[in-house]
Amino acid sequence: MNFRQIADSVLKASAAQETEVVIMAQDDSLTRFANNSIHQNVTESNVQVTVRSVIDTRVGTAVSNDIRSESLSRLAQRAYELAKLQPPNPEFKGLPLPQPLPSVAAFDQATAECAPETRAAVAGTICREAAGIGCIAAGSVTTAAVRVCVANSHGVFAEYQTTAADCSTVIMGSTSSGWAQASGWKVNEIIPEELAGEALTKVRLGTEPKDFPPGEYTVILDPYATANLLEMLAFDGMGALAVQEGRSWMNTRSGRKAMAGIVTIVDDGLDVSGLPMPFDFEGMPKRAVPIVESGVVMDPVYDSFTAGREPGKSSTGHASPPSPAVRYGPLPMNLFLRPGSTELNDMIRTTKLGIYITRFWYTRTVHPRDAVVTGMTRDGTFVIRDGEIAYPIKSLRFTQSYVEALHDAEAIGPRARVLRSGGALSVPPVKLGKFRFTSSTR
Repeated sequence: MNFRQIADSVLKASAAQETEVVIMAQDDSLTRFANNSIHQNVTESNVQVTVRSVIDTRVGTAVSNDIRSESLSRLAQRAYELAKLQPPNPEFKGLPLPQPLPSVAAFDQATAECAPETRAAVAGTICREAAGIGCIAAGSVTTAAVRVCVANSHGVFAEYQTTAADCSTVIMGSTSSGWAQASGWKVNEIIPEELAGEALTKVRLGTEPKDFPPGEYTVILDPYATANLLEMLAFDGMGALAVQEGRSWMNTRSGRKAMAGIVTIVDDGLDVSGLPMPFDFEGMPKRAVPIVESGVVMDPVYDSFTAGREPGKSSTGHASPPSPAVRYGPLPMNLFLRPGSTELNDMIRTTKLGIYITRFWYTRTVHPRDAVVTGMTRDGTFVIRDGEIAYPIKSLRFTQSYVEALHDAEAIGPRARVLRSGGALSVPPVKLGKFRFTSSTR
């Protein structure tokens, strides 16, 4: 499939003053298991072409997965006709001009060609490990090969191919459960024995959980729980559109030290230890962008539209996938919480009274301006007393500002785990001095 030819066909057929073409080809495969047995194996191959047409300051968007020549011509015409129907947007400054693009290599042939038998072997190992001690495993193994191309009438042409792999499992005992997940762009680096062992350890520790009173406690978060902190902070306002619309937690904190000095959060689409992509969905180059640096809140990420609304700003390479229905604005898709130096066992050893949380679940924003989130713990919650894990407890509900929680961060682990969730997250365990629980769940 020649992406250059597809892009040229659309650009040639477009009557608009400016035209952008985004092409995404994906081969996604999923093997799902439950009750210690594989019950689903599917593969989907799809190509999606999204066209943005610009007439003065009016923008129309159309999408299709039909790449025949006559269909591409109709797609260009449809986007043009939609642009004519839109109201003018004087803040739109036009499509971006080409810029030099960095080179990133994150394509693995074994992952791109991963057979169902390979995914089945990963799932089978987890199921056998769980069944061996009388537990039940469920989860999924996914592999993907992705090609992305962005072109526009100003001469932008960017093309990239990558792979991705992910395995997650929840293993259930009679009164407890444990979660484990691993992601990356090489399927052979996912070790099912390690995931099964991690989940089963939590199952054993979590047997017969007790009630525990809600309140404010020191907490230690597994990377899965840490990941939720970054996800919700990103969703609640790391993009410039949220800041410009006054609904971001960064609005009153930019330039201020709002988190502990050990907290540094960076979005870096070029780091191959994550799931990199060298350009955004406008074909603009990515780079490392500090969001929080040593506790100080920096600037949000920008696409060309939000950068055009502020004097002196330029795109940071964070345009989100184009959509005719939803306007997300720029988003950080490759977030890293920089590791610290404190091992998880040392975090526990230095805690007089606290809670060890392996995972958050069903989290929802209560107040975006302060990143107040409510949710529950899940798949292993434990009381720490006098430097040791004392006993498991039933899941707790919390309502907590994630900004305030990271203001009280006391330690960060030295090793991060990469997790695929929309974009990519690289997260270590974290110890927070204060975290507010409002009730227990039933």
